[in-house]
Amino acid sequence: MDVAHCKLDGNADAVEFCPHGSHHHVLAASTYTLQEGDKPTRNGSISLFNVDAEESKLELFYRLDTAGIFDIKWSPVSGNAGPLLAQADADGHVKVYSLECTVDEPEAKGGFLREINSEKISSSMCLCLDWNPSATSMTVGLSDGSVSIISLAESQLEILQEWKAHDFELWATSFDIHQPHLVYTGSDDCKLSCWDIRDSPARLAFLNSKVHTMGVCCITKSPSDPNTLLTGSYDEYLRVWDVRSISKPVSETSVRLGGGVWRIKHHPFVPGLILTACMHNGFAVVKVDGEKAEVIETYTKHDSLAYGADWQRGGRPLESKRKNNLVATCSFYDQHLRIWMPESEIPA
Repeated sequence: MDVAHCKLDGNADAVEFCPHGSHHHVLAASTYTLQEGDKPTRNGSISLFNVDAEESKLELFYRLDTAGIFDIKWSPVSGNAGPLLAQADADGHVKVYSLECTVDEPEAKGGFLREINSEKISSSMCLCLDWNPSATSMTVGLSDGSVSIISLAESQLEILQEWKAHDFELWATSFDIHQPHLVYTGSDDCKLSCWDIRDSPARLAFLNSKVHTMGVCCITKSPSDPNTLLTGSYDEYLRVWDVRSISKPVSETSVRLGGGVWRIKHHPFVPGLILTACMHNGFAVVKVDGEKAEVIETYTKHDSLAYGADWQRGGRPLESKRKNNLVATCSFYDQHLRIWMPESEIPA
């Protein structure tokens, strides 16, 4: 069910609902636009929206011009800080913003982003990032195949470690939310790696280079099962892994989604329910149950590359029989942002 939509000011590549308490209605969307020429430039923006499904409202209340952005992530609720938004950009910077509320708008319906930290990580582009569960550090993937671990101090970002993890662009990196001393990385070299950052330099815990037939685009640990890891690849497969036996996926067939699997988002309260952005084939809602993975719904209202996707946290019920399963998605060249709800029955 479509709720609302709008066009952004540039090529849209990421959307993130704020996970923090009174800010669940806040949606961040980022853009990356390449201006070609003798001196090409990569420009971007972050836009903040107030989302209200009951009123079919998608209201822009703040916008910030930036360098071209590849990824944004809100800090996890388990951290001690309030809502922080981190960006990875084409200028090689990681920037961290605090979500500030105006005095007369305590729920951020008139808020803004205040930059609190910025660090030049590399001369290469910062392609992706992820927070550790305590929101004290981040892992950052770079276009030269390196990965950086950076700490977040009150006054600055500090690079703790950096090493060459892959041969090509590193599009995916994430912390193991159950064992945050482990960091996963994936790249255009088709390799999935896990690193133990308790050692310096980080020690390779495992490497799989035989399963993905094209580049690895995204990696995420299941929040409900400490042994389950999911990966998405340009080869169009969503794969389910058991980290106790990483030599092959749990399911040999996994599930083919008809487009490169660029992003994976777990439902905030339904275990095994996955939202995926599938590049040339729109978006899909997938149910993963043990060794089975099946598509339960697809969304094809976008007319360009499907890159950004997220579930809203803590929504209010719109119908007596189901919770508010609100979804935000965005597509690249048509610059569209859409808010919708799956038509399929989703268990509470």
